[in-house]
Amino acid sequence: MALDDFGTGYSSLSQLSNYRFDKIKIDRSFVSSFETNDKQDKVIKAIIALGVGLGVTITAEGIEEESQLQRLQDLGCDIGQGYLLGRPAPAEKLATGQVSARILQRG
Repeated sequence: MALDDFGTGYSSLSQLSNYRFDKIKIDRSFVSSFETNDKQDKVIKAIIALGVGLGVTITAEGIEEESQLQRLQDLGCDIGQGYLLGRPAPAEKLATGQVSARILQRG
């Protein structure tokens, strides 16, 4: 079970003790500006540290720039999603290799 869009809406810190989950997905609203916004950068770092501390997989949504990808990898993010890595497509096209996509997945 994934705690999606972590840090927004119903996906808050209170949910950490209410539900069992093995993944945290960092909302794209944090990823979009963390390189130019010091507060957003600190939030990303804190979410990743929290995920590491809880022993859960961390996915970052909304990766659109190589620099974002590199920085998230350097911070210890496990998995990435976003237009840089691949555009949304029907499962049939992905299964038949008709769509080009990169996958970010750490070790």
